[in-house]
Amino acid sequence: MQQDSTHRQVTAAVDDGWMRGGSFLGSILSGFLLGYLGDRWLDTTPWLVILGIVVGSYSGFMRLWHESRVMTDERDDR
Repeated sequence: MQQDSTHRQVTAAVDDGWMRGGSFLGSILSGFLLGYLGDRWLDTTPWLVILGIVVGSYSGFMRLWHESRVMTDERDDR
């Protein structure tokens, strides 16, 4: 019985890690894509791609920071 509970906890942690990592990567990729499309439209290569990657990275880090704070608060409430 204990082993099944531990297995569920490990699976939940791995799933959570994949979700957060995918969210972080998605933020960077979406910034890159929007910058790329903006550069093609406005002919400003490579400035909007660089800006998109920076903004996407910032967004990803902020999202991870916020989610880690929420997890910490939930753990403290227990």
